[in-house]
Amino acid sequence: MNKILNARKRVMVALSGGVDSSVAAYLLKKQGFHVEGVYIHVWSAEDYLSDCPWQEDIKIAAEAAEVIGIRFRSIHLEDEYKSRVVEYMVEGYSAGVTPNPDVMCNQEIKFGVFLKWAMQEGAEYVATGHYARNELGITDYELRKGLDKNKDQSYFLYTLTQDKLAKILFPIGEYTKPTVRKIAKKALLPNWNRKDSQGICFIGKVELPKFLQNYIKPKKGDIITTDGEKIGEHNGIFYYTIGQRHGLHLGSKTGSEVYYIREKRLKDNVIVVAKGENNPLLYSKKITAINVNWISGEEPEFPLAALAKIRYRQSEEICKIEKIDDKRYRVIFAKPQFAVAPGQSIVFYKKEKCLGGGIMES
Repeated sequence: MNKILNARKRVMVALSGGVDSSVAAYLLKKQGFHVEGVYIHVWSAEDYLSDCPWQEDIKIAAEAAEVIGIRFRSIHLEDEYKSRVVEYMVEGYSAGVTPNPDVMCNQEIKFGVFLKWAMQEGAEYVATGHYARNELGITDYELRKGLDKNKDQSYFLYTLTQDKLAKILFPIGEYTKPTVRKIAKKALLPNWNRKDSQGICFIGKVELPKFLQNYIKPKKGDIITTDGEKIGEHNGIFYYTIGQRHGLHLGSKTGSEVYYIREKRLKDNVIVVAKGENNPLLYSKKITAINVNWISGEEPEFPLAALAKIRYRQSEEICKIEKIDDKRYRVIFAKPQFAVAPGQSIVFYKKEKCLGGGIMES
């Protein structure tokens, strides 16, 4: 990029306190942009959140901004986060599905409220430390996978639109994580060796059942096999997800056999489990998707041959996408998929390009 031209362009970087967003700001400053760092404050410490390190995050973010030589400030979006992300999570779990707060956080907070605020403040772009690439193609902006295949985060960005992509920069999408850390170390950034954040978007590392107990009252119920045999009890059907094997506490009755959650029957407050990871009852070839977003802004022709994945840590699988009606799409995989969890995201690809995605209904 031309440094002289970039100097006229103001970009606000969402600084989280992590190394990725700090390096994003550093790279943009080197490219000549007028860069400002912004910490998005969405959560204050609560009694039930023993590991909510926002105080440390904002301190390190400010230190990184000082080293880079950019203005730093914070904005408070607690109300927006609770109404658009936390309530979405609670409503989803209450309905018996497994929502994806990271997708909603990107859609509603980082590239929703924050993006709008930054534009009102006079910025031309916002930037984050996502491992993804935003490239201008022949006719539109294209969301592509990050160069680091192990860290690629395009899965969480499928709700982006053309209008938003025109205002977003992903500076570290062309780098691997080890390279990002090397850049940070060379630049003397204070967080060059800081561990990556884990857990719910923005909140930090917290046990999901513990978090949900503050919103959904737990009610014990039976755990049964696909044959109807009771083999245990659960602590609240809303705290479990399809495909889960850990935390079932089935005891000695099941011996060394491993069981996975196949179904959640909300009406009866019963969890149904199936034995063995290779059990055909845990697999599906057809998935119905709703709330689908096509990043190009135009719906493709159907049937569409594509690749798709139904969870973040998974390789894309060959599939065919058909349109059922104006709201629903049928995705038919070449190979059966393990543990389809309604509420989670299914994301579509053509090689490196993310086409879009939606929510799995069934």
